Amino acid sequence: MREIKREKIWEQRYVFGDSERDAAILSMSEELGVSQLFAVLLFNRGYTTAEEARHFLRFEETDFHDPRLLADMDKAASRILDAVKNREIIYIYGDYDVDGVTSVSVLYLYLTSLGADVRIKIPKREGEGYGVSVAAVDAIAKEGATLIITVDTGITANAEVAYAKKLGVDFVVTDHHECHNELPDACAVVNPHRPDCQYPFKELAGVGVVFKTVCACEMKRCENEGLSVFDGVRRICSEYADLVAVGTIADVMPLVDENRLIVSLGLAKLEKGSGRPGLEALLDASTKKSGDDQKRKKVTSGMIGFGIAPRINAAGRISDAIIAVKLMLADDADTVEKYTEELCEINRQRQVEENRIATKAYEMLDETSAFDNDKVIVLADNCWQQGIIGIVSSRITEKYGLPSILVSFCSDDEEADDPYDDGKGSGRSIKGMNLVDALNYCQDLLVKYGGHELAAGLTIKRGMLDEFRKRINEYADKHITEDMLRIKVEADCELSMAEVNMSFANEILKLEPFGIGNASPQFTMKGVTVRRITHIGGGKHTKLLLQKDGICISAMYFGVGEGELPCDEGDVVDVLFNIDINDYKNVRSVQMILHDIRICEEITTRLSNEKVRYEEICAGGKYCVEENVLPIRDDFARVYTALRKEFRNGTSVLDSKAISKLVNIQGAEHINYIKLKFILRILNELQICEVVELDEDIYRFNMFFNANKTNIEKSSILKKLRGQCKNRLSAE
Repeated sequence: MREIKREKIWEQRYVFGDSERDAAILSMSEELGVSQLFAVLLFNRGYTTAEEARHFLRFEETDFHDPRLLADMDKAASRILDAVKNREIIYIYGDYDVDGVTSVSVLYLYLTSLGADVRIKIPKREGEGYGVSVAAVDAIAKEGATLIITVDTGITANAEVAYAKKLGVDFVVTDHHECHNELPDACAVVNPHRPDCQYPFKELAGVGVVFKTVCACEMKRCENEGLSVFDGVRRICSEYADLVAVGTIADVMPLVDENRLIVSLGLAKLEKGSGRPGLEALLDASTKKSGDDQKRKKVTSGMIGFGIAPRINAAGRISDAIIAVKLMLADDADTVEKYTEELCEINRQRQVEENRIATKAYEMLDETSAFDNDKVIVLADNCWQQGIIGIVSSRITEKYGLPSILVSFCSDDEEADDPYDDGKGSGRSIKGMNLVDALNYCQDLLVKYGGHELAAGLTIKRGMLDEFRKRINEYADKHITEDMLRIKVEADCELSMAEVNMSFANEILKLEPFGIGNASPQFTMKGVTVRRITHIGGGKHTKLLLQKDGICISAMYFGVGEGELPCDEGDVVDVLFNIDINDYKNVRSVQMILHDIRICEEITTRLSNEKVRYEEICAGGKYCVEENVLPIRDDFARVYTALRKEFRNGTSVLDSKAISKLVNIQGAEHINYIKLKFILRILNELQICEVVELDEDIYRFNMFFNANKTNIEKSSILKKLRGQCKNRLSAE
């Protein structure tokens, strides 16, 4: 299976030169007391007036929307507080991912702080599956519970809610997933996506909806006691912002509006010490720190997304999510240590299993040509863990640049092939091909399916798999275009090297936290010289020293190691980057974090033009002296000397770029691409040395150290070349 290198297209959001926009930027800069560059960043994010920008940059609890604007919120708060007051048994029913775990934890902690009798139910992925089940409702009712509160689930549990009502069990549904046509007949259904919900912000995570529910309960309590409702909101923020932030980040919600405020408050709480031993221990474990280490570095959304979230998710994927909940609720050292170690071990098992599945999948693709023409990769196996195939699907899509679907039949018999076996599948897509629409095209072949544009799940009978692979590729052939295989990356603006400074880097911090919907600013810089390249981290990463306009700045290129850079020392390049502050041994310095690097566009364009011109001249086209095509004796000597030196050092194959670097030393007249190509041909023609073009611009050479002196003027190539010059004689 071929890997598709997805080309990155750089698109710049702001280019100076529009007088009206530049004036607005200058005005915002002066009114806010910030640099014009920082005003550009605000402008790019849609904040085009100083007042809008101030609101975005401000972090105050009073900026939260009133939770009572959510449909059914007053009903939900009343029913929950009545259950607490009447000492009813309350069950919290959650999902097994990070959003679900943090939702359960927040609600449990709040209700128990009120003295409620609260119990928890999180179904296991294997055996029970996602969502509310009739069997679970039966078991809960037998325990005497009279209220079930769903968190991050329940919006499609119509039948289960109706069944519970017959048993005398009420439901309060809190969820953030898309609603179906008919809502469950519960005491309250709190979901910002309800068609009749007027709440101004729709992108809350499941834990965000729980947070608003808890706020509403606390506001109602404050009103009953004659206290300020804002005091209630502040208390909830102070107590639970860390957990709400973790769930919001992990569920990849856009960090705008309330989510930005929630995450900002939560990260600040974690940084100074949240008072939640389990969460802090997990953060330390993910950053390889011990509790006795010096003050923890700045806590970022990246630390949560790539450190804490995978460990919590691992429990729900291959074990039991209740382990993660117990860690979130733990307050004694022994319990915290026990569950932290358990989660880390489960995550290690997840990594091993993930790599095993990925290795097997890559082998399937490499060992057969059956997939070579497919635009959607569909793979299946009998013993892949269902909780992990989605992660592997992501890796395959990233590696091959194509949508992928992995199906696991999870049969005890690895050789089983019963056509009626159910297989659970998980898929990932590329931007532009809606995976749910693609599955809808194949719906008659599927037991069930659902999801989002870029990620979806399905159930399929084994006997339908081959037809499904054929059908979904039919859909892909019609919908995947060449343009979709390109990655469009937005940069905020182009910078000079002088503008990459500590003052601007500190201003950028005001935009945090970064994430979906509020990406870290990216910039371009053109015509930068690579002065030094150092591979670090066992060759997995690269550190570069870049120079322009007499200024040098270090740059890190993570995940790009030895042999993967498209440039060498001395090359002039264009770069796409973030600005970062490196804090090493309490010394702070500004650095670039590279996301793409390419040979300078100006140089690439010139080389492309020279290649076309070379072919034209080879075909007999005329040229002018000013094009500097005709080589002189000194040019031949420089090229021959450079090749001989390399040959003596054991090198006999070089590309034209490398040869050009060897001969175009500082102070010497530049030998361009066209002239170099003719020099190499003439050296071989006269057998001054053997030069064979193995592939385009790649040469093997052999030196004849005892050869007789040869007159360059004997070259037929040179004679022809001179004859094609339009103004050689007049120039002489």
